[in-house]
Amino acid sequence: MTLLSVVFTLNIPSLLADENACYRVYLKDKGSAAYMETSAEDYLSPEAVERRMLREAYPDASDLPVSQQYIDAITSIGCRYVVQSRWMKTVVVECVDSISVGQLALLPFVDSIKCVRTATAMEAPRPCTDDTSRLAPNDTLLESPYGYALEQITMLNGVKLHEAGYRGKGMKIAVVDAGFANADRIEAFASMRLLGTHNVATPDRSVFCEDNHGTKALSCLAANLPGIMTGTAPEASYLLIKSEQSESESPVEEDFWAAAVEYADSFGVDIISSSLGYFRYDSFPDYYTNEDLNGYSAFISKVAAKAAEKGLLVVTSAGNEGNKEWSKIVFPADVENILSVGSINDDGTRSGFSSIGMTADYRIKPDVTALGSGVCLFDADGDIRYSAGTSFSAPAVAGMAACLWQALPLLKNTELMQLIRNTADRNDRPDVECGYGIPDFYKAYQSKK
Repeated sequence: MTLLSVVFTLNIPSLLADENACYRVYLKDKGSAAYMETSAEDYLSPEAVERRMLREAYPDASDLPVSQQYIDAITSIGCRYVVQSRWMKTVVVECVDSISVGQLALLPFVDSIKCVRTATAMEAPRPCTDDTSRLAPNDTLLESPYGYALEQITMLNGVKLHEAGYRGKGMKIAVVDAGFANADRIEAFASMRLLGTHNVATPDRSVFCEDNHGTKALSCLAANLPGIMTGTAPEASYLLIKSEQSESESPVEEDFWAAAVEYADSFGVDIISSSLGYFRYDSFPDYYTNEDLNGYSAFISKVAAKAAEKGLLVVTSAGNEGNKEWSKIVFPADVENILSVGSINDDGTRSGFSSIGMTADYRIKPDVTALGSGVCLFDADGDIRYSAGTSFSAPAVAGMAACLWQALPLLKNTELMQLIRNTADRNDRPDVECGYGIPDFYKAYQSKK
């Protein structure tokens, strides 16, 4: 078989046109012979192993990384290693030309190859600032410690859970987003328990100098400036991970998200809060259809399902496509055992933009809803702003879920998720717009107390 026919049968588009494009390489195995003297626990932190044991999600071969021998073989033919997914047995590489990709396809451990970013999709990131000054808000102090965010936590009956002593202490939350611009300088995060940061998308750069979307989402969780804004889990510990390339949308961002979630799992977090979702890409306009919303077709959905198997509670945005052509939830919100969060207005009705269900296999999604229209948050300038999107309803729920799990630590992730749905205000009549409705976190706590 000629090189050209190998490339053709692997269905790799635009190989001759795209220099330095990215390709997802699906492997037949991960080179298990290289791990004869190691175990899965060697690639997890002690905290991760402890959490796995508690949740009965024991380490196994899926936690082993791809062997260095395989990586070396791939890079020796001229392709640059970018990232891998241990759980999915994939490696993403950047190749200079079609000849390198053809040689890659001939490696005996390679199963198939898929283009996940064209060269035209790559743009230079924005420059970072050297400014280290603190950013304090100019807003007037309010009587409530929740300040301008009182409505959004009251809607979830979260104040009572906080007053019962559960504010997220001891819980570890990974926030996976596009960047956390100035979060290291904003006064509202000064007391935040920061476990660390990790940049998957642009590894040589700080997560604090690119994109403010994650900053806004983080404030819904971790802000702690009484009288101005207090988030839903102000005493939790946070791992901040950038997985999004803000300049363009390409399928490779699913690979970055996979690496981010696997890193968070190995770090030992309890909850993933992700305000990212995918369905259409700049250079791949027909990448997914509504029929793929079954919880197992999309690459990112497979990863999210695996994270749930590992005992993590994954909380994700349902999407903002409700009033657009797509209309449906986005990936990975279609996964069964993760908590997908839609948006409502302050009167309890669905926000027009909030993505709707059901899934392609007729499951209720989104799972629950929270305030997503007129949400109080901190922008990168350190001042209070109001914004809209399921990007902000999801982290509010993730924070309250952390507080509930702190109160009920023996629950598994799936049990916690079911409890949240069962005590929501539409649990007896879930629908495609709001799922099981608005969670009542104090009611959930009281039901198991």
